[in-house]
Amino acid sequence: MNTNTILTCAITGAGNTVDKSPHVPVTPQAIAQSALEAAEAGAAIAHIHVRDPHTGQGARELHLYEEVVSRIREVNSDLIINLTAGMGADFIPSHEDPGQAGEGSDMADAFQRVAHVLELKPELCTLDCGSMNYADSAYVATPEQLRVMAGLIKEAGVKPEIECFELGHIWMAKTLVQEGLVSSPPMFQLCMGIPFGAPATPENLLTMRNNLPKDAVWASFAIGRLQMPFVAQSALMGGHVRVGLEDNIYLSRGVQATNAQLVNKASRILSELGVKVVGPAEARDILGLAS
Repeated sequence: MNTNTILTCAITGAGNTVDKSPHVPVTPQAIAQSALEAAEAGAAIAHIHVRDPHTGQGARELHLYEEVVSRIREVNSDLIINLTAGMGADFIPSHEDPGQAGEGSDMADAFQRVAHVLELKPELCTLDCGSMNYADSAYVATPEQLRVMAGLIKEAGVKPEIECFELGHIWMAKTLVQEGLVSSPPMFQLCMGIPFGAPATPENLLTMRNNLPKDAVWASFAIGRLQMPFVAQSALMGGHVRVGLEDNIYLSRGVQATNAQLVNKASRILSELGVKVVGPAEARDILGLAS
């Protein structure tokens, strides 16, 4: 059991949730404000995506990331910022030519996927460690792309949060560690219940945890109604915790949540288990980040 737990809030994501909840932040101002509120509620890390302010769809323009980070830092210089590097990998085959990207695809090369990370140099950024099928598309992250991205992230002095959706992703991540492209201690986020990755069960989480490097710092989350059960599940298995509107928009059945409310609820669950939710300074120590 992990009695000193880092709580991450995934603020907005890139999924089709904007029309489902008025609390999902879209503009850089709204995303930054929601991150600040999550920090006040106890989150040590804010995991940041950006969205097109006009359409609400997931975006990856540098100026949007710049504005979000600047607005957060104007108010809170302590919160650990974790920028996604997962955009630019969505492939939907064209009906006319399956070898070409069709409508709805967003494909970028390894350099473009981390351009904002290299420019803004957050303390953390995600590295989704392998390709997989989603509900209606494929996420493409080849070994060569991952090697290039990991190398660029390391050169920038940023720690990758390695996102793994199934066991093969852990295998790929361990290869990057062995090749010196990811520094120790590696940080893993085990992503549960995303179609079509690992189903969100205790047995699957245990198996994934047991395949991590021995010195790994790890967290897990599950989507939808299993978000809060996995707050307890992760801490009980020795991990850290993630909640937020990227993964779940409900506080309870039929009750839509804000990010701060989700963080508060997760904190209460952890407190009832006798777990301390650590602040950003202690989180940096746990993660091996420079103070």
